[in-house]
Amino acid sequence: MPGESFLGLLDGLAAAGVRIVTTRHEGAAAFMAEAYGQLTGRPAACLGTRAVGAANLAIGIHTARQDSTPMFALVGQVDRHLRGREAFQEVDQVGSFGQLARWAAEPRTAEEAVRAVGEAIRRALGARPGPVLLSFPEDLLDEEVPASLSVDGARPPLPRAEIPEIRAVLQLLASADRPVILAGGGVLQARTSSDLTRLAELLHVPVVAAWRRGDVMSNDHPLFLGMAGYGSPSAVRERLERADAMLVVGCRLNEPTSFDYRVPADGVRWAHVDLEPRAGVPGLRDPDIAVRSDARAFIRGAVQRLRGAVLHAGHLEVRDRHNAADRSGWEAASTVDGGEWSGPGVHPGRVVAMLRRTLPDEAILTTDAGNFGGWVARGFRFRRPGTLLGPTSGAMGYGLPAAMAASLLHRDRPVVALVGDGGLAMTMAELETAVRERLRVIVLVFDNERFGTIRMHQDERAAEPVGTDLGPIDFAAVARACGARGLRVDDDAGFEPALRQALANDRPTVVQLALDRRWVSVDRPAPG
Repeated sequence: MPGESFLGLLDGLAAAGVRIVTTRHEGAAAFMAEAYGQLTGRPAACLGTRAVGAANLAIGIHTARQDSTPMFALVGQVDRHLRGREAFQEVDQVGSFGQLARWAAEPRTAEEAVRAVGEAIRRALGARPGPVLLSFPEDLLDEEVPASLSVDGARPPLPRAEIPEIRAVLQLLASADRPVILAGGGVLQARTSSDLTRLAELLHVPVVAAWRRGDVMSNDHPLFLGMAGYGSPSAVRERLERADAMLVVGCRLNEPTSFDYRVPADGVRWAHVDLEPRAGVPGLRDPDIAVRSDARAFIRGAVQRLRGAVLHAGHLEVRDRHNAADRSGWEAASTVDGGEWSGPGVHPGRVVAMLRRTLPDEAILTTDAGNFGGWVARGFRFRRPGTLLGPTSGAMGYGLPAAMAASLLHRDRPVVALVGDGGLAMTMAELETAVRERLRVIVLVFDNERFGTIRMHQDERAAEPVGTDLGPIDFAAVARACGARGLRVDDDAGFEPALRQALANDRPTVVQLALDRRWVSVDRPAPG
């Protein structure tokens, strides 16, 4: 989002041939950069002006921190001689917004700027990846960098598991009757989903995906047992709690994934393989085995150690029996389009089922905050890695900008944003950005004219519904006003033709789905 405080930086980026996408709001720019980092493992940069622009970038910086996504947040600052005078839009950006990032700095000289850029690269890509913030005084950006200075931005080598560590983890899993692997975003960032699948096959150990990382392996594989967190059926939590050994790989064990920190259960031996294994976390028992390693290095090392290995036949037979029963139970529990219902609006589970039947396997789905996401989490079957983008921060407004970033990267693949009416209203100005950039994104709006998730919590408290009812928005008309296509669907029969029309369109398409307010959550379906 352009601002007068960093015009020198914009000039330099354009001169260097860097692709610039101008958004309507800094928050959308930050969400787009975060989604780009999730999809590629490489950092993008989001830019905003001093204070007010940086404040708007903050939601995306926080999301990148929660998702362990590499990202650069570059913000302008007042001239150096004005610092400390309460100048126009002056604020301590390192001490405020910078606290959301992995690291932040405000260089004061050209030499410091060169060093800061190098350190920012190392911090964004090293250890646990994440966002970094650099605050540049406006007058500094127009200074000439001495030819003798160059950026030392060599990416630090990723830690690799040692053979004794790999053996210890394999022994933990191989000697158990009901082991499980809990796999997260670190596996996706390491591009090692196929190796994870092979490891599961060699050990006969099932895999559960971390929350919003359901694409960590093919959901059609018989050893896949669902995604943990919000929207998952009770069978997923119960399977994790019944495990007698657990490998957590590339996963931070956040609150949704761990089911309010009940997983790993008391008494269960577990190993944590991560760039920064958890230790000393209040309320979370330290792992029995902690391995500081890149997920790919560990998993490939484990697969190599298992080639030609002989496993205990008794344990394998017991595991196979449990795995078949667990898979069958999960498949039954994750059906979302059943039941008798013919009320007004669309059935959210039937929408999800139609998406799976219609979209190709390489299609990318993005999800916003909202209870509608529960049907997606439980019922959609992801078959390829890198086909789901969802913020573990739970940020509203993410779905459309993330879909735009995905479409910029993969113009030949369908990209579908799943959003609620509350979330889309926060970033719907970006429909014009999508039109301007010729992005063929499809936006499905589950519209119940309320902040449904918060209303659900109010109802659970038997509290008065304060502030959660919203007025109607004609999202299809908004889309058309921005140059996109807009459609409205009022029943199940109208969804498939609308979806197929959207897939054939040559521009962004918004499909507004009328939703009966009685659809509270995937566990509380509307009455028939």
